[in-house]
Amino acid sequence: MRYLLLNKPYEVLTQFTDEHGRATLKDFVPVPNVYPVGRLDYDSEGLLLLTDDKQLQHSLSDPRFKVPKTYWAQVEGLISEVALQRLRQGVPIKEGLTTPGEAAEIPEPAHLWPRTPGIRYRASIPTSWLEIQISQGMNRQVRKMCAAVGLPCLRLVRAALAGLSLGELPPGEWRDLTPSEVASLRSAPATPTRPPLRRFR
Repeated sequence: MRYLLLNKPYEVLTQFTDEHGRATLKDFVPVPNVYPVGRLDYDSEGLLLLTDDKQLQHSLSDPRFKVPKTYWAQVEGLISEVALQRLRQGVPIKEGLTTPGEAAEIPEPAHLWPRTPGIRYRASIPTSWLEIQISQGMNRQVRKMCAAVGLPCLRLVRAALAGLSLGELPPGEWRDLTPSEVASLRSAPATPTRPPLRRFR
């Protein structure tokens, strides 16, 4: 079986075909018969797992197992402690109330690649970075959570999933997981607890 980790670039569909000619996983992953674990939106970047192991794919995607996913979000505005507390407690979005997660203000992540095209900057409005960890998978959940606390999301990068991280893997590149990483993934659904995030406030 194959287990791949891809750093999905911005504006790439998390599928292998597209009738409208947009970039897809086929443009980056030449491995047949592997499929993405969960989804990562077209306008989001970062860690995406692909595998032909259907059992593992199901267990990591099923929200019942509460597999933790960590995101870096660049947002418009300054981050308040009130906003962080609301994100940690859960906020109402269109799909319902999000479950409690972890949220912390962070510096711009080290080794983060430039996005092409870049984000929109407005001279009168500063930007900040959040690290958010959730175990749900509602549609565009992190973006909606940020918007709900008054912090529009400009850029979103998935940095980690179930203990795996991107490291310094460049966008558009992929690698096979190591045997120890695969073993860790297999145990992840049975251990859904979330380690505390570092806090910068």
